[in-house]
Amino acid sequence: MNKFKYYFILLLAGISLVSCNKSDDDNVVTVPLRDYAVQYKADNDSIEKYLKTNYITVTNSPGTPQDQDVVIKKIVAGDGNVSIWDQTTYKLTSRNVYSNDITYKVYYLVLREGLGSAPTNTDKIVASYTGNLLNNTVFDSSYGIGTTFNLFPYSNEGSVIEGWSEIFPKFKTGSSTTDPGSGVISYKDFGAGVMFLPSGLAYYADSKGTIPSYSPIVFSFKLFDLQRMDNEYTISASTGGRVFLGDGVPDYLEDLNGDGYLYDFRDKTKYPNPPADLVDDTDGDGVADFVDFDDDGDGFTTRFELTKPTSETGIVNGFNYGTRLYYPWEPLADNPNTPNTDETEPRGIPRRPTGALADPAKPESATNVRKYIETDYTDNPRLRIHLDKTYPIKQN
Repeated sequence: MNKFKYYFILLLAGISLVSCNKSDDDNVVTVPLRDYAVQYKADNDSIEKYLKTNYITVTNSPGTPQDQDVVIKKIVAGDGNVSIWDQTTYKLTSRNVYSNDITYKVYYLVLREGLGSAPTNTDKIVASYTGNLLNNTVFDSSYGIGTTFNLFPYSNEGSVIEGWSEIFPKFKTGSSTTDPGSGVISYKDFGAGVMFLPSGLAYYADSKGTIPSYSPIVFSFKLFDLQRMDNEYTISASTGGRVFLGDGVPDYLEDLNGDGYLYDFRDKTKYPNPPADLVDDTDGDGVADFVDFDDDGDGFTTRFELTKPTSETGIVNGFNYGTRLYYPWEPLADNPNTPNTDETEPRGIPRRPTGALADPAKPESATNVRKYIETDYTDNPRLRIHLDKTYPIKQN
């Protein structure tokens, strides 16, 4: 067979293969998604094998840009390196993540927890990262530079992969200093770790750049800073986009079970059977508090219930009520680092008032209410009025 005939046959074979992947109306056949549970089992097997056949080195150099830099390499027989799975220098742990109606076991390595505050899975963070495949090919990196990301999956800024939202809340931020000459921000004592993500919490069937579809991926990261978010939103009638308004209470204070995670379980495709211990919903209306404008379902918006009376702002009769129009979650002291501003807010969100009735001869009602007393604003614990559906009292 001469070369011309050989290549001609290959060309015909190629045309045949392309034709077999199209339907009769010349539309490309859509390949169905793989089953999430089946794919997760395969991913988990691959990740555990990776953890047992690779080792990690970490640059522990506080005060330098290289602090907590990570290199992961495959173990070569006889090289004396200890696997990520077997090493004891850094804590290898896992957390269960409910998504796609299965429970993922997600492994992550704690290089340093951090000394600051932990974000929720709906906050913004400043972090650096490097991502690699299980063959240790690096597919992306911020090269140690802190970048802002929104962990909330429905943000207008574009969301991170789900695995990031699930692992970053297990770490804390650090502290920062700004060079007065260059304006460069330096961080120290920040949280740092490595997450090993199954494809169902990454890009799943999508291929992204050099990341093939259905790929488990690895991210080493540093958590520098965070911004608390208040994510209640409406849908714009004109654009159909989300308009974020908030209700006056940051998301992290609407985390009723205190686990650091908030979920919008109205997405029944993704969350058909959510575990009860993950639900943060005061009034049980199916809308989690962090996206609910009326947390207690009493017909009064949370923002209305948090708004101070006009007599309770500024200095009144020599008493400092604070300058803001809304109650803080808890009373606040003045920040000594801002000498030109007085942040004092002596009162937090009040509970239902417990003082004397306006008219003691009549029963309590919408027109005969009790007075607030100081402990209504400061006692702990107290059921704050935006979580108490019995107050304000409605007119008959």
